[in-house]
Amino acid sequence: MVNSLEIAPSILGGDHAALGESVAKIRAAGLKWVHVDIMDGHFVPNLSFGPAVVKALKAKFPDMFYDVHLMLDNPNLYIEPFAKAGADLISVHVEPDYPIAGTLADIHFAGKQSGITVNPKTPIGAVAEFLPSVDLVLVMSVQPGFGGQSFNPVALEKISALAKMREEMKLSFRIEVDGGITAANVAECVRRGADTIVAGTEFFKNAQALLESANSAQRGA
Repeated sequence: MVNSLEIAPSILGGDHAALGESVAKIRAAGLKWVHVDIMDGHFVPNLSFGPAVVKALKAKFPDMFYDVHLMLDNPNLYIEPFAKAGADLISVHVEPDYPIAGTLADIHFAGKQSGITVNPKTPIGAVAEFLPSVDLVLVMSVQPGFGGQSFNPVALEKISALAKMREEMKLSFRIEVDGGITAANVAECVRRGADTIVAGTEFFKNAQALLESANSAQRGA
């Protein structure tokens, strides 16, 4: 495996009335990454958190790594607010019409890691030109916007393709997968090349089995 395995529980799947407790559970499980889904009600038909939530969590749990996923039509307008709030990595989607290359550059200029995200119906070739300039590629295994959806196996082929492209291009970007991840399917994601696993509902309901399955697959990878 090119990178160490990271499990990034999504607080979207936690208790929204006690987000701090959700992060405390993540830390208690020995994990460092916290996945934060940001939704605008336009690019995806739902609303979630804003920079103030990231800032509050960063202040209370400064040792955690905040993996912020912007599901926005115009993410280029929000890089600075989330960077200042404490995001450590900011991912943007390839699908909307905005200056993607410039936005990725802005993320790095802000001193943060960058990610590019691809939806289930978007071919993996759409992100190819950005691979040399990102730290992570996020493969969505559900249509983004809502938690609790079932895993779309098309993501497995994209993970495999990305792993091959990473090797051929001699790059080291992380491959993250998000959506419908369970203890039953996480191992195959890891075997295909995913090294960063987002899990919301499953982590907060079945953390031990999820972590055991992922770690076992990593040892065998």
